Amino acid sequence: MAWSIADVARMSGVTSRTLRHYDEIGLLPPAWTGGNGHRYYEEAELLRLQQILLMRELGLGLREIQAVLDSQVDRLAALREHYERLLGERDRLETLVRTVGRTITELEEGESDGMTRINRPENLFEGFGPVDAETDAEVRERWPREWEQSRQAVEAMTAEDTERWQREVTAQMIRMAELMVAGVPVTDPAVQAEVEAHYRGVCGFWTPNACAYKGVGQTYVDDPKFRANFDRIAEGLAAYQRDAMVVYADTRLG
Repeated sequence: MAWSIADVARMSGVTSRTLRHYDEIGLLPPAWTGGNGHRYYEEAELLRLQQILLMRELGLGLREIQAVLDSQVDRLAALREHYERLLGERDRLETLVRTVGRTITELEEGESDGMTRINRPENLFEGFGPVDAETDAEVRERWPREWEQSRQAVEAMTAEDTERWQREVTAQMIRMAELMVAGVPVTDPAVQAEVEAHYRGVCGFWTPNACAYKGVGQTYVDDPKFRANFDRIAEGLAAYQRDAMVVYADTRLG
């Protein structure tokens, strides 16, 4: 049985344009092409697409995915490996759910009597992964020279440096979320001060120009994994962060 590119797009949620791009770069060729030029996919291609999407969810870039798929011999063993990684991600997300739920409870209790009840601040960050690990694959694909600079900077960090940096990043995201919820426009000096801190943080690993910095912000919105990382703090935060970064890039980096 074969499915048209429109069928595959409907089933998978991957756009026809993306499927054509995957064909053009050799990542996912169709089983065959009809006389009318339409692409058709069979079971083997659907399974390959599932693996591609799994690896995208796990943060791999397209070139890395291509290399993994080209080196695979045992498809079932590869799926088992993906399955184990997904189980680990599920456990991490469950921890995040508990973390956010606990924070909501403590804040609600604090509102009732006018007292803050965040008894252990370190609990605020339980379950959060390092943001650089999630952005790493995208940066490597788009800006390979800058990615190498970032990699060297990360390797030079101690465990305490990494933990402190993760806390600062998460706290910054929370501050941005508070500004967004309060309805503060992205052009406001308070928002732009937070973006300035974000940009300086990025520059600790690599130095993007205006175009590259806008590209990072757009990635936060376009990539489901990036967007979820922001929107688990507050829905819409990824777009708010992106828009604020565009203003900063135009006014400060342009």
